[in-house]
Amino acid sequence: MVDASGRSRKVADLPAPASSRVSRGRRLTDLWCSASRFAVPFARIRPAGVLLLLLATPVWMESTARQEAGPDWPAIAAGTKPWTRWWWHGSAVDRTSITAQLEALASAGIGGVEVTPIYGVRGADELFIPYLSSQWMAMLDHTLREATRLRMGVDMATGTGWPFGGPWVGDDIAPRSIVHRTWTLAGGERLAEPVTMRQTPLVRAIGNQIHIVNEGAPGDPPRGAAPSGPVIRPGARAIGISDLLAPVSANRNLQALALEQVKYPRDLPLAVLMACSDGGDAVDLTPRVNADGRLDWTAPPGRWTLYAIFAGWHGKLVERAAPGGEGNVIDHFSTDAIRQYLRPFDRAFEGRSLDGLRAFFNDSYEVDDATGQADWTPRLLEEFEKRRGYDLRRHLPELLGDGTDDDAERVGADYRETISDLLLETFTAEWASWARRHGRQVRNQAHGSPANLLDLYAASDMPETEGAEIRRFKWATSAAHVAGRRLVSAEAATWLGEHFRVRLSDVKAAVDRFFVGGVNHIVYHGTAYSPIGEPWPGWQFYASVEFNPQNAWWADFGALNAYVARVQSFLQSGQPDTDVLLYYPFYEALAHPGPSRLSHFGGAAPPAPGTTFEKAAGTLQAAGFTYDFVSDRQLRRARAENGGVTSEAGTSYRTLVLPASRYVPLDTVLRALELARDGATIVSFESWPSDVSGLADLGGRRAR
Repeated sequence: MVDASGRSRKVADLPAPASSRVSRGRRLTDLWCSASRFAVPFARIRPAGVLLLLLATPVWMESTARQEAGPDWPAIAAGTKPWTRWWWHGSAVDRTSITAQLEALASAGIGGVEVTPIYGVRGADELFIPYLSSQWMAMLDHTLREATRLRMGVDMATGTGWPFGGPWVGDDIAPRSIVHRTWTLAGGERLAEPVTMRQTPLVRAIGNQIHIVNEGAPGDPPRGAAPSGPVIRPGARAIGISDLLAPVSANRNLQALALEQVKYPRDLPLAVLMACSDGGDAVDLTPRVNADGRLDWTAPPGRWTLYAIFAGWHGKLVERAAPGGEGNVIDHFSTDAIRQYLRPFDRAFEGRSLDGLRAFFNDSYEVDDATGQADWTPRLLEEFEKRRGYDLRRHLPELLGDGTDDDAERVGADYRETISDLLLETFTAEWASWARRHGRQVRNQAHGSPANLLDLYAASDMPETEGAEIRRFKWATSAAHVAGRRLVSAEAATWLGEHFRVRLSDVKAAVDRFFVGGVNHIVYHGTAYSPIGEPWPGWQFYASVEFNPQNAWWADFGALNAYVARVQSFLQSGQPDTDVLLYYPFYEALAHPGPSRLSHFGGAAPPAPGTTFEKAAGTLQAAGFTYDFVSDRQLRRARAENGGVTSEAGTSYRTLVLPASRYVPLDTVLRALELARDGATIVSFESWPSDVSGLADLGGRRAR
């Protein structure tokens, strides 16, 4: 036990009951209640232990504790209560219904809402409000005022549906894909055909489809075998490219179409053409390709392979977009793209008060839940050479799968590292910087990204996780602990079952898993706005649960929310107290070939089993040690202190564990050695890292 002054105390040292006539059983009860009171002001807490204490305290003991003088429970405020995602269908909202729903949520113990506009309700088209229009901003203004009156908070998604995008996102800042062709020439030959590529058309739409729900075990997201193809609604037909106008914004029925991905048949621009000989020579032929695609070049003696990369359009559109938000997704690896994307928000906010708005929100990276990948950006070659120290054009065989195993792994990992850097330094950092200029924070779901999640989460004011696996939560909670973020949130209770079939006990089980995993800010998924007078069940979202007054358990919902608020008030008042920093060998994961050019991390698919990193985490867990993951960037900024390791933000750990891995950056190895020389305890799990990552100056770095 730790008392309010921070001193250790035994249960036997706590005050004895005032009356000697109280039975022995009553005295034991008093001791337990006193212990619960003294546990409140912990200076440092382990969330799992706290949860056990809270769950183990019977109600009758709690009432006894309240009768005794002692420290107050941490204050309950908007931020300590659970929040909910508030879907605005078609942004078809009105002031009276906004007020009524906010009042209902507040009375049930909800502390705040996240406003996320989404697709409209069929038949309510005349009520749709275009996103960021003056009328839409007036509805947001009213929401902020009413939430302030009710002592609630408000977050706002920086876009509609997901991911970021809209009608103002043109081809120049939309996501791109690598499309490549190869030719083989012998010495003295010329390429007869033009160096051209036409994009294969593609349409993915959900406006004519049926969404199939597969239920899993209580408390888990729906699981099961999905249909092999889209299930079309009766009377509907598949949408073809000939049904659409170009560009996408020219189509008048975008809400009904609900397009997810569109690739128009068009010629793709050539990004680079390289000739590589069997002898290891490489020649850049890009300047020798004429406007009509004809190559003016005769192959020198030897055997040459020509590698052409074309910048294809990925075609991903904003999924489940609200009216006025339909259009291309942005290129997440471009500074220009995110800056241009945010300008309409600046114009919409001009002259308006954002008082009452806490943060901007980004849903998980879901650009590549489509055909192909967004694996190219216009400045990739320049950024690659600047960051990795060599010219990627000379290593197109390795990038495209024709190199030797070791070189191919290293070039592929360097390419993926560059993409990771760009996602962090362009999209994530630029968005957060823009929010700060507006005096607001960012709440970010980084999972699913082709990047180091620990760095993305650490760059966010409120890292947010989701799912049902505790170890999956640790990417967000670890980053929050290491980076000193006070709040780590969770999109909670997402689609636990079909509509109106989820019990409050299912929700509580899901919430408790988040608490055990280190989350201290629950955001339910979610609440669909429904206008006053709409017949039951009102407007709903396809991914239940329904946290709204139409649900049969609404009258009991406040009891769960009171529990969540009390737990969160405790968790948010403490600091992380974790034993071990467990190094995440990111470059080992980058070097794994995988099924595609990009690797995505922390999404719905679990990490590859059997890695030494996973084994180290399991060993620590089984032995009773708490641990946080740490990235290369975070480790390079850490310092040795009191025989342990302290992060840049001041979070202390007793030990750093380095799991065996093949590829580790030289800077990380040197930093670990410096920490050890400065007195920190470093544990090598199974073996010391065996090789340096990357291709540039490989011999020199290996020698060091």
